[in-house]
Amino acid sequence: MTSAEFARPSRKQRVRTLWISDVHLGTRDCQAEHLSQFLKGYHADKVYLVGDIIDGWKLRGGMYWPQAHTNVIRRLLTMSKRGTEVIYVTGNHDEFLRRYSTLILGNIQLVDEAVHVTADGRHLLVIHGDQFDVITRYHRWLAFLGDWAYEFTLTLNRWLNHWRARYGYGYWSLSAYLKHKVKTAVSFISDFEQAIAHECVKRGLHGVVCGHIHHAEIRKVGEVDYLNCGDWVESCTALIEHWDGSIQLYRLADAQAREAQLKAVKIAEPA
Repeated sequence: MTSAEFARPSRKQRVRTLWISDVHLGTRDCQAEHLSQFLKGYHADKVYLVGDIIDGWKLRGGMYWPQAHTNVIRRLLTMSKRGTEVIYVTGNHDEFLRRYSTLILGNIQLVDEAVHVTADGRHLLVIHGDQFDVITRYHRWLAFLGDWAYEFTLTLNRWLNHWRARYGYGYWSLSAYLKHKVKTAVSFISDFEQAIAHECVKRGLHGVVCGHIHHAEIRKVGEVDYLNCGDWVESCTALIEHWDGSIQLYRLADAQAREAQLKAVKIAEPA
């Protein structure tokens, strides 16, 4: 395999649509630098921000806003200025914006949900998804408690990976492990997917693009296309629609692995 097969394009990649969710700007675990770098690599007709982009819950308890978080906002504004339509779909952590739904500022729209028509004609509901989370909707005190517990596991995760790195081990996500291994968490994810898929069937839509549960995935739930953006706290994932209507799940870890492979190939090539 030659290095040409791994080479990055000299210009930004043109794509039809990008979806990102659960960035949680204003928190220490937000991977803002990685997100800025990701956005720099693409020119998109549309960018959907699928909720929890700004973490209003956390900012109420004290201001944390480094330059890297401002850079994400600046990058999105630059994309908007250059012709990209930016649709901000509100979530539960940025629910303070829901009072301004339907606001339009140039190429930037603020909505609670949207319907996206793909290049191959599918109609997809774009919604954060907290509306289909029973805990968030009906038991807000449990939602806040769960958010605190999640933040605690992320703090443990930072320390754990600090020591793993010192001893030569790779990155490992404690919270993702707990989410997939704990029976109730797995059941919650399944219930969430079924509820949101049922809403699509009810509305006569082909599928849904959502976030909220920090679990990136593309799969069928019955006859419904279920697409979850994931997050930019742990997994650093996004969805990309290409010009034929196909939708790709981007994972930062996979991109980094390809980059490492490219470097290895270049080093191995004779001078």
